[in-house]
Amino acid sequence: MEKMTSFASWMAQIRANFLVLAVFLVGIGLAVTWNFLPTVNGDFNFLHAALIMAGVVLTHISVNLFNEYSDYKTGIDFNTQRSPFSGGSGMIVSGKTSLRSVLIVAILSLAVAFGIGLYFSIVAHWSILVIAVVGGLTIVLYTPVLARFMLGELFSGLMLGTMVVIGTYIAMTASPEMGLGQILTAELVLISIPPGILTSLLLLINEFPDAEADRRGGRKHLVIRFGRQKAAWIYTFGVFLAFGIIIALPILGMASTWIYLALIPLPLAMNACFLAIRHNNDNKKILTAMGNNVITVLATDLLLAIAILI
Repeated sequence: MEKMTSFASWMAQIRANFLVLAVFLVGIGLAVTWNFLPTVNGDFNFLHAALIMAGVVLTHISVNLFNEYSDYKTGIDFNTQRSPFSGGSGMIVSGKTSLRSVLIVAILSLAVAFGIGLYFSIVAHWSILVIAVVGGLTIVLYTPVLARFMLGELFSGLMLGTMVVIGTYIAMTASPEMGLGQILTAELVLISIPPGILTSLLLLINEFPDAEADRRGGRKHLVIRFGRQKAAWIYTFGVFLAFGIIIALPILGMASTWIYLALIPLPLAMNACFLAIRHNNDNKKILTAMGNNVITVLATDLLLAIAILI
């Protein structure tokens, strides 16, 4: 029973239920690879695909653990109101895991993920090393630097969104002698932007109920800087931008109309926008908006991958 409790505590600590985001993001990159590979360099390497998936999932685990460690060290953990979507797991505060063990697993997860990135920088392309280094710095510097200068949402969306899609494609298709111009297509870049925006929005709306605790802990993210009302409009603009790009892709001749499958979660996204704008001081309704947003992000990423495969 104690082992089961320990396992459950660590699953909560790494926020296992949210790791599916990393899986879906890699899925988008692999879907693009599957479509473009016959014109690039041959067969689909399933072993490499599994290795990329493992690396990105480990990165996401490291993100979550470093965040838990930082929240405890800055005192945020003691002031936040926990929900299924925000406020951390509370495992360190409750004594179910130790601060030291969380830090060790965070570092080990990041180290193994970096090792996988280093491997692909050798066998595929040097740009993977750049992505791995910037991604690692984003994880380590999130609380002490990025979250204090309103850069947390931007870098989170970029590195755990857009760059996962692009990096997956590069790792699967590139060879060391290729130039970036040969690898990066306009289609790839545009397809990668909505997932990045959606990841940023996932972080942004989850900051609403934690804003006061985050402020006391020294953070200065968008909700703290602009207040809930303006942050709600920023969130809404992000939703329109992400889905606007998806709508534009077939019009620009960069995707088939199957990509419009990714518009299915749009009503949920619009409801989240409405709740954020009209009821941003009501944490109960913001919780509903956060739930709708999580479904929107995950469903949109999954449907993008499916649509690209079709």
